[in-house]
Amino acid sequence: METTRQNKISRLLQKELSEIFLLQTKSMHGVLVSVSVVRISPDLSVARAYLSIFPSGKAEELIANINNNMRSIRYELGTRVRHQLRIIPELKFFVDDSLDYMEKIDGLLKHPAGETSQSTDETPQP
Repeated sequence: METTRQNKISRLLQKELSEIFLLQTKSMHGVLVSVSVVRISPDLSVARAYLSIFPSGKAEELIANINNNMRSIRYELGTRVRHQLRIIPELKFFVDDSLDYMEKIDGLLKHPAGETSQSTDETPQP
């Protein structure tokens, strides 16, 4: 269970990381990166950020690029929150694929695997 302090810091980090990614992805047309959730450890030393990336085909490539540039992102974050936090947490980025999962479930609910593509109007009357 997260404490109130953890929740406040998580929201602060989510807001600031979202702004950082918004500025960085402006030059990349057709790519949208949003920070869906930030979870922070109880000792406030590690922050796990879950990123929702559109289009999802580029997700793994962008996450690898973000993890390679983690030092510059952490530095930028530190300059933004230096008055709120004494120690900037170590950042770890992960793909948030919950939207893709929801689309898959929605598609399965709309078209069950056992259902054929024929409509009920075409069935012969006995």
